[in-house]
Amino acid sequence: MPLYEHVFLARQDLSQAQVDALAATATEIVEAGQGKVTKTETWGLKSLAYKIQRNRKAHFVMLNIEAPAGVVAELERQTAINEDVIRWLTVRVDEHEGGPSVQMRKNDRERAKRREREEF
Repeated sequence: MPLYEHVFLARQDLSQAQVDALAATATEIVEAGQGKVTKTETWGLKSLAYKIQRNRKAHFVMLNIEAPAGVVAELERQTAINEDVIRWLTVRVDEHEGGPSVQMRKNDRERAKRREREEF
């Protein structure tokens, strides 16, 4: 079955619970079409390089998906309709990355550097 990474950006004024609900909705869409979401990562609220629909920040969420192409097309259609999602991107990959994604490892490195500075 094909593998995909689906990343979406949710509006900055949503609560974390609402962002989690958006991820759960995406998971339900995939599972309804006989697909499977193998990993869900919430990267948090991050600043954007430029304004998107009057938003300077956005909640980033990534889903690793195993599903047929038709299921991914339906997920993209539903995501495009949702007013809370300001951008999304789905990429087909050869294999899913094991462990935390690059973005999550970056956050861990930044926290470690911050702790080192605070010790001095």
